[in-house]
Amino acid sequence: MSSPQKNPLLEFFASVQLALFLLFLLATTSIIGTIIPQNAQPGLYFEQYGPVAARFFELLDIGDMYNSWWFLSLLALFAANLIVCSLDRIPRVIQLVRRDNLATTTEQLDRFSLRRSLDSSLPASELTTLVRQFFKEQGWKPQERVTDGNDGSMLFFAQKAPWSRFGVYVVHASILVILAGAILGSPAFARKVLKQDNFAYKGFVMLPEQASTDHIMTNRGNMPIHLGFTLRCDHFHIDFYDNGMPKTYRSLVTILENGKEVLQREIVVNKPLKYKGVTFYQSSYQPYPDYTVQLNKKPENITLTTTIAPGREMHWDEGGLTYGIINRERQGEITRRLKLWLHDGEGEPSQLWVDMNQETVIDRPSGQYVLTIKQVYATGLQAAKDPGVWLVYLGCMLMLIGLYIAFFLSHRKLFALVEKSEAGSRLLLAGTANKNKVHFTTLFNRMADKLAQRTSSLQP
Repeated sequence: MSSPQKNPLLEFFASVQLALFLLFLLATTSIIGTIIPQNAQPGLYFEQYGPVAARFFELLDIGDMYNSWWFLSLLALFAANLIVCSLDRIPRVIQLVRRDNLATTTEQLDRFSLRRSLDSSLPASELTTLVRQFFKEQGWKPQERVTDGNDGSMLFFAQKAPWSRFGVYVVHASILVILAGAILGSPAFARKVLKQDNFAYKGFVMLPEQASTDHIMTNRGNMPIHLGFTLRCDHFHIDFYDNGMPKTYRSLVTILENGKEVLQREIVVNKPLKYKGVTFYQSSYQPYPDYTVQLNKKPENITLTTTIAPGREMHWDEGGLTYGIINRERQGEITRRLKLWLHDGEGEPSQLWVDMNQETVIDRPSGQYVLTIKQVYATGLQAAKDPGVWLVYLGCMLMLIGLYIAFFLSHRKLFALVEKSEAGSRLLLAGTANKNKVHFTTLFNRMADKLAQRTSSLQP
């Protein structure tokens, strides 16, 4: 009888060759995506790679490759390959796990590569009891059945970890879960399929100190995405090396809802802020040509905090002071110190150099002024909303479990046939494992030796 022909389409999708080919393509394209900057302005590709390459990048959406139609198609094809491959092979694995192993014949046991034959003077009934007890002592739960012969032979069968054969399919399922999470968290999926731009997105915001916003701009297209709450930058601090390179920078931000402060948190590189599914990352900064001035007049102890630009004359009526910036000393974008003038209407104006972020005391005829000045910065925050990230985490956990099962566990089978003989009885011990056969061979030989010693000690 001829075997039924397989559907060629299903056979194609279930092939290991297709899986390997797709993995090669995905790995290759992912490398390309790490080399070519993603979500950059179109002009960048034109300047770096030329007009022909820039046009090619635009055609294949290389600038947003991981959300492009062809990359998502490769992922979909890979997912289909995993599903069809698993559905094609799992029934055979289930059949193998659920097979009636007590129907194994003596001829089949004799063909096992791992087998040991023991002759004993004990009656078959006593040897049967001994084998049953020995299996239980070694942690094996035996099943038993009288064979079909007329000699009253008894066949024992025990197994461990039959479900370990499904380890590879747990890995398959984990990959599908990870892919589902990646798709669910894709801005392209949210925009093109769900038609909800705020379901999943990646964007940025450049937020000056004391400023607030209720939206961000997307990385691609600079489209506004409303957050559903307000984000305010209370303070930005940056430290520099002696050569002017930034050392560390961090932002103190506040979340507001309906005008009320609900959360205040400091954002540092590698220490993001998470709120209502949105994650804010400290990514950059931008110096402004303005400066925050704090003045305290003593002994009245009145304080002014304001923002001033170079070249402007400022008036503090309550403190009776007029002041301004007349010069500045800079290193790149960094202002090291400022030259200020101050006049309280009495005597000559004061002119002095003031270091950034340092408290300076100025004595005037009208009183003493304590001055602190700092450069105004805008904090650059990356914002991402990824509702599929928990699926990705779940998929990673499943993958670890599946890999552990697939690589470190094996389906082990142990048979023991007790039959009568002229000398008394005969024991045939046989076993097999689908993986890690070297370890199982050692275990099998150790058990066979123990059973032989136990049998010989009970012989008259």
